[in-house]
Amino acid sequence: MQYSQPQNPRMSVLSTTSLASDHFSPASSSTRFSLPVGAPINIPAKQGNKPQIYDRNLNKTRTAEVSLSAYAFLFAEIVRYTQMRVSGIGDLERRLNVLGYRIGTRVLELMSWRAEAGTKAPKREIRFRAALMSVHSQVWRAVFAKPADAIEKSVDSDDEYMIIDNDPPITRYISVPKDMEQLSCSSLTAGIVEAVFDGLGFPARVSAHSTPTDAYPSRTTILIKLDKSVLEREESSK
Repeated sequence: MQYSQPQNPRMSVLSTTSLASDHFSPASSSTRFSLPVGAPINIPAKQGNKPQIYDRNLNKTRTAEVSLSAYAFLFAEIVRYTQMRVSGIGDLERRLNVLGYRIGTRVLELMSWRAEAGTKAPKREIRFRAALMSVHSQVWRAVFAKPADAIEKSVDSDDEYMIIDNDPPITRYISVPKDMEQLSCSSLTAGIVEAVFDGLGFPARVSAHSTPTDAYPSRTTILIKLDKSVLEREESSK
């Protein structure tokens, strides 16, 4: 008996040779057309857009902490990336300082915004020593999750102050080779401090120096050399 080619979507399972023939037996036709249909594919519904980091409340992240391992890995990669593009130790420290300055401007902006949002009468420091104490405690805690260890004033110059950090978290896992022992990777921290003082209205030149001791081999001194205008303003406001 001759059968016409059926119009059925299951025809897609037939082989090429079977499709080429217009004569099918009832048995073979029934067998071929009785193949089970594959299980339906469940396509999940499209989810809405996830909130971006810019949509997060800045006050809710005030006490958030960053993994120290991630922090150290990121800084180590910054140092390695920068080291491959400089000609000497001085150039490397300068680039780290510039990067730290960019971070410091954002740190000051964030801290100022939180201070204004958290109180009806935000306070702005107009004396240098009060601003220095703020950097020693609040800025250090915001960036490194701990205050600095000490503040010192130079006995030789009235325009020099020092912030001491016995164990800087930023350089805890940085190994400086012997031929670069003069390098201080805390130049990034010096850039942060310089940006904060500039933003507060106390222009200064800030540099980082390694001052290791037997008890604290990673001890670092952040040297702050104030601009002459700051000293004159401090004298006039006494």
